[in-house]
Amino acid sequence: MTANVISLNGLSVGSKDSLTKALESEGCSSSSCGSSDAPEDMDPETWAKVKDHPCYSEEAHHYFARMHVAVAPACNIQCNYCNRKYDCANESRPGVVSERLTPEQAARKVIAVANEIPQLSVLGIAGPGDSAYDWRKTKETFQRVAETLPDIKLCLSTNGLALPDHVDDLLDMNIDHVTLTINMIDPEVGTKIYPWIFYDHKRRTGLEASQILHERQMQSLDMLHERGILVKVNSVMIPGINDEHLLEVNKEVKKRGAFLHNIMPLISAPEHGTVFGLEGQRGPTAAELKKLQDACAGGANLMKHCRQCRADAVGLLGEDRGQEFTMDLVPDEVTYDPEKRETYREWVAKEREDRRNAAAVAKAETDAAVADEAEALLVAVATKGGGRINQHFGHATEFQIFEVDAEGVRFVTHRRCDNYCVGGYGEEDKLELVIKTLEGIDTILCAKIGDCPREDLEKAGITAIQDYAYDYIETAVSAVYRARRGLLATEVETA
Repeated sequence: MTANVISLNGLSVGSKDSLTKALESEGCSSSSCGSSDAPEDMDPETWAKVKDHPCYSEEAHHYFARMHVAVAPACNIQCNYCNRKYDCANESRPGVVSERLTPEQAARKVIAVANEIPQLSVLGIAGPGDSAYDWRKTKETFQRVAETLPDIKLCLSTNGLALPDHVDDLLDMNIDHVTLTINMIDPEVGTKIYPWIFYDHKRRTGLEASQILHERQMQSLDMLHERGILVKVNSVMIPGINDEHLLEVNKEVKKRGAFLHNIMPLISAPEHGTVFGLEGQRGPTAAELKKLQDACAGGANLMKHCRQCRADAVGLLGEDRGQEFTMDLVPDEVTYDPEKRETYREWVAKEREDRRNAAAVAKAETDAAVADEAEALLVAVATKGGGRINQHFGHATEFQIFEVDAEGVRFVTHRRCDNYCVGGYGEEDKLELVIKTLEGIDTILCAKIGDCPREDLEKAGITAIQDYAYDYIETAVSAVYRARRGLLATEVETA
C-alpha cells in the first residue's frame, strides 16, 4: 500500500514511522483485562473475534476504539441505579446521551467517525434503553452499517429479558459479541434492585418480576453460548445488596460459558436522580471492588478496564469524543474511505509484536534479578494509549494501575481523578485529591511532571518517575520493580 495521510487526534501523519511518532507524542487516549491476549492463549476463531475488540481484550484497548449509537431509547425494566437522560453532555455514565438518533442518522454518523478515527473497530448499541427490547431500531441500524462498513464488529448490550426472541437474528447479522447485564441469580436479591419489569404485555413487580428476569437472563446466556456468540456479563456491585452474592454470579456465568465477567462499581450520586442515589445507597470503594475481584479468582475471567461508558460514547476507552460528532457536525452526504484504517491496522500489528517481545525480555530480566518471594508493587501510569507512558502527570484525568511481582505485570484497574494542571498551572486543591486517589500506590510513571507536584507526591510516599517517557508500560513497570526489589534483595543478602 502506498503511504497515505492519516489524521490522528488532530495530527497529520504520512507514513507508519510518522504514525509511530504521532502516537508517542500525542497518544491515543485510553483507559484492560480478559485473557492475557496472546494468540496462543485461545483457539484461532476466538482470537480473531477478540483481538481488535477493546472491551474483550486487555491488549486491544490500547489500540482500538469503540462507538455507541443511541438508537434504542425504550426499556423493559427499571433498575434502581438507572436514570436515563437524553439531552445531557455533562454526565459520564450508562444511559446518558446528548441526542437520540434514527437508524439512518446513526449509520451516517458511524461512517463519519470511521473516516476520522482510524482506531475504530467496534460499533455497539447500548441503549440508552435496551437494545433487544427496542429491536426494530437496533436491527435496522446494524443492517445499514454492515452494508457500508463490513469490517466493523457489531455488538449490543442488553438486560436479557427480550433477548431470547432475537438470538437467531444475531447470527444472521454476524453479531458475535453480546454484553448481558446480570446482577443476581437469586430472585430475592433482585427484588432490591428492580422495582418492575414489562414482560408479555404486562408490568410485573416484586418476586415475580425478579424470577422472570432471572430465568430469561439464564436462557439468554445459554442460547448465546450454544451459538458461539461471545458473552461479556456486566454486574453492578451494590454494597449491602449484591456484593457478596456476586461471587455466586461469577461462578454461575462461568459454568454457563460467559467469556468475561465485568464487575462494575455502582455509580450513585443524588444529582443523577436514581433511586439508589436519592436513598443514599453508596457505591463500593476501590479496595472493596478489588477484594471482590480477587475473591473471584478461579471463576469467570474478569474484565477490569471498563469505563461504564455513555450510550453515545466515541473513541478509545477512557476518552469520549462524542461531542465532536453530534449530528449538526455530521455532513448530509458522507462516503467511507477505508485507507486510513487499513494503514493504522498494519501499524498496530507491528507495534503489538514489538511490545510483546519487549515485555518478554523484561520478564526474563525480572526473573533473573528478583527473588520469588519479593513483595508486589502497585504502579500508576499516565497514558493516552498505545500501551506507552505518554501523558503529562498534570494532564491525566485517570491513571491505569498495574500490579507487578516476580510473576509479571498485570493490569488491576483504573482510578479517575481531575487533571491537576489547568491552563498550564497546577491547582493545589486538585493535587490533594489526586494524591488521595493514588493512596496505596508506590510509583507513578508519566511522560513529564513538575518539581512541585513531584515533591508533594514524595511527601505522601509516592515516587514519580519521568525517565521512562514513551516506553512500553510493561517494560518500564518491570524495570521499576527490579530497581526496587532487586536492590532490596541485594541489601538483605549483604547484611
